[in-house]
Amino acid sequence: MSLLEDIRAAADAVRSCEEVTIISHIDADGISSEAILAQALSRDGIRVSTTFVRQLDPLTLDQIPDDSSLKIFSDLGSGQQQMLLEKGLEPSRTIIIDHHVSQPAEHGDPFIEVNCLNHGHEKMSAAGVSYLLARELDSINTDLAKLAIIGNIGDMMDREHLCLTGPAREILQDGVRQGTVELWEHDLNIYGISTRPLPQSLAYSDDMDIPGVSRDPDGAGKFLERIGITPIQPNRWPVWEDLSFDQKQQVCCAIIEQMVAHGKDTGRLFADHYLFPDEDRHQASLRNASEFATMLNSCGRWQRPELGGAICRGDRVVAYREAEHMLRNHRSKIREVMLYITETGVTELSHMLYIHVGDRFPDTIVGIGAGMALSRLNPEKPILIMCED
Repeated sequence: MSLLEDIRAAADAVRSCEEVTIISHIDADGISSEAILAQALSRDGIRVSTTFVRQLDPLTLDQIPDDSSLKIFSDLGSGQQQMLLEKGLEPSRTIIIDHHVSQPAEHGDPFIEVNCLNHGHEKMSAAGVSYLLARELDSINTDLAKLAIIGNIGDMMDREHLCLTGPAREILQDGVRQGTVELWEHDLNIYGISTRPLPQSLAYSDDMDIPGVSRDPDGAGKFLERIGITPIQPNRWPVWEDLSFDQKQQVCCAIIEQMVAHGKDTGRLFADHYLFPDEDRHQASLRNASEFATMLNSCGRWQRPELGGAICRGDRVVAYREAEHMLRNHRSKIREVMLYITETGVTELSHMLYIHVGDRFPDTIVGIGAGMALSRLNPEKPILIMCED
């Protein structure tokens, strides 16, 4: 069967039911995937309940209600089909929407699986697959393309090519046509274009090695001032989104000159950005796909994925305020992890770095902090960080 045939089989199963239980992952892809499915199903008059899980195992499967509802697993399930079968889930009443490696059950009827990876599409996440199902159910659901883009970016489907490709790019075009997504092609490859002071965005870009700028916010500030980009107010720098086209060109040209002069590779200097013009500038954390995904990830990592789901459904008051507070705490804790690693030091072996942080930090954030610390240590070697659960 083709991906489209799998989508149609899942759509037929959905249309024949009155109640659905969604079981979804807690990261940005899982949260946005759940929001797409829940909204599309509700529009069809189907009752929906949701359970978020960090991973599928016998304990988390006990959280799934033993009732007659159709079960939809999103962003998980493909690799646990034998476990689902042994748990008593009925294949004809179970849909798996995923993008991870599939491992069918050893016996019995197959589950209704919609997995883009099974059809050679490696650069699309579960949110993208969920969107394709939602669009198959009703074309009105093209307004959910924005959420699919957030999920894809959250799972770094743009990382290799610095842009969305394949079916994920087709979904992007739906969002552009809807007017909910604005595509900035071949823009400067930095994170935080709506919220980060520009010196920080330049200093902490993962893909650019700019002498005198990278890993040095003060140096980045001086670099910008030399080319005429100055703070808007004392100690308040503009964000990338604030700059005019001419100012952006000025920054890009100066960066290229600096990198070329020092023999640095400029191959990953430019990337696509996905802006959301329908989001308020005062809620800048939601203004682009990367930062929106960060907020959803922070909700999931601090065990509040339902907050992220509410934001995906449009709550910009109560849920947004709570999530903003959580995001600030999330970033603060990650900085603590990074500083602990850099100040305590790591053990360096011939092929890797490692450190054990004990029970000082939640296991849901230590990996992020370690990744940030790596640029200050030896980025040529992978880092292993261990902690106590």
